[in-house]
Amino acid sequence: MERWQNRVAVVTGASSGIGAACAKLLVAAGLQVVGLARRTDRLEQLRQSLPADQQKRFHQHACDVSAEAQVNSAFEWIEQKLGGIDVLINNAGILRDGHLLDMPVKDISDVLQTNLMGSIYCTKLAANSMRRRQMAGHLFFINSTAGLAGYNPGREDPSLNVYTPSKFALTAVHEICRQELITQKQKIKTTSINPGWVSTEIVPDETKAQLGDVILQANDVAQAVIYALSTPPHAQVQEITLRAVGEWY
Repeated sequence: MERWQNRVAVVTGASSGIGAACAKLLVAAGLQVVGLARRTDRLEQLRQSLPADQQKRFHQHACDVSAEAQVNSAFEWIEQKLGGIDVLINNAGILRDGHLLDMPVKDISDVLQTNLMGSIYCTKLAANSMRRRQMAGHLFFINSTAGLAGYNPGREDPSLNVYTPSKFALTAVHEICRQELITQKQKIKTTSINPGWVSTEIVPDETKAQLGDVILQANDVAQAVIYALSTPPHAQVQEITLRAVGEWY
């Protein structure tokens, strides 16, 4: 991780769950970390929870990634304050209850705007920052096993409705980015991390109770990010699928 010392990592959805876990590990590894989220009070709580010597490397900014104007404003602030983006963790995501055939179109749109378009907005700006500075950066997509071909949760499990298509689309976005960066002769890495069920706020309590100990923790996913980031410049971890032991899908 030596080459990432004081480099700038941006983490979306950093106020809780996987995003907060990633932010903590990245700061501890010596990076300058920018946490983006809607809940700025939670970002401040995260900063205060860090050891005193690490707090100065954690920066925060309010940003709803589903709103393009807010993303543009946040990334402009990062460029001005820290000089650019070297690592991007596309983590922000939401899940709405219901069945795709019956749920309000507004809920469907909210999920797609956050999970898919939010990642696209952030990826475009981060990649532009890396290319402009000829930085061999790293783009991460916190995806899901729901975004993998063959996903079959079973008829007794709750419908993930449009969440699943949003993650399938994110799988395609990651692959297109990887191909385009190769075509452009960029040394920017891309990694899609596909966890199964993770004990975060978006997973209903009844689902957590049903899964018991067959569930990942946020730090498990964050450790996978650190692993992919720590590989040498010539090696790229293209995809990681991560499930709890005993998880069917």
